[in-house]
Amino acid sequence: MEPVFFFILFVIVMAVIAIFGSMAARKRTEGMSRMADHLGLTFNDAKDHSYDERFPFLEKLCQGSNRYGYNIMSGDYQGHYVEIFDYHYETESTDSKGRRTTHHHYFSFFKLRHSKRFPELIICREGWFNKVVQFFGFDDIDFESAEFSRLFQVRSPNKKFAYDICHGKMIEYLLENTDLNIEIESDCLTLFFQSQLMPEQIPGNLHRLIETRSLFPDYVMKG
Repeated sequence: MEPVFFFILFVIVMAVIAIFGSMAARKRTEGMSRMADHLGLTFNDAKDHSYDERFPFLEKLCQGSNRYGYNIMSGDYQGHYVEIFDYHYETESTDSKGRRTTHHHYFSFFKLRHSKRFPELIICREGWFNKVVQFFGFDDIDFESAEFSRLFQVRSPNKKFAYDICHGKMIEYLLENTDLNIEIESDCLTLFFQSQLMPEQIPGNLHRLIETRSLFPDYVMKG
């Protein structure tokens, strides 16, 4: 009887986990919807599997499989078109016995569309680039600020553009906001985080997205 008992117990535990997971997801969606209303943005909780196809140049959107965005806020904010959304992708691992495990990855993504098209530039905390495959062969770009170079990796095929963006005030700002991870390419400026942010964290990070854009030099935007 013991195997049957443990099987039934396992089924019950998994059902409870699924129920609580569903309740937490629904509560998050409701909170994100209220926040979108507060910010004057539209909201859509449906899964959007097209982000990686529409923005294939953004590294963080093209990892793993079963990729989709959801809980999507979008619209004009302080004169910029922005999107804030949850994002999911899956990876698999195999243990020494050949058993495969699926890992689900969730994070928050902030995207701002601007008028210029730029080369790729990623500014991330040290350690993130072991997840970035496209930059093999591009060296980390060093800056006069030893503290900045110690905390952040900056990589781009265009070093001039990297130096244009990472000027003194931008470096100072990033040293005050060391949790930021930034990717710029084409007409997108993006911030991404290692986990999902709570709805109440959205306004402050949306403000930081706008602040980051405001630090782009005028000559870069007009050039």
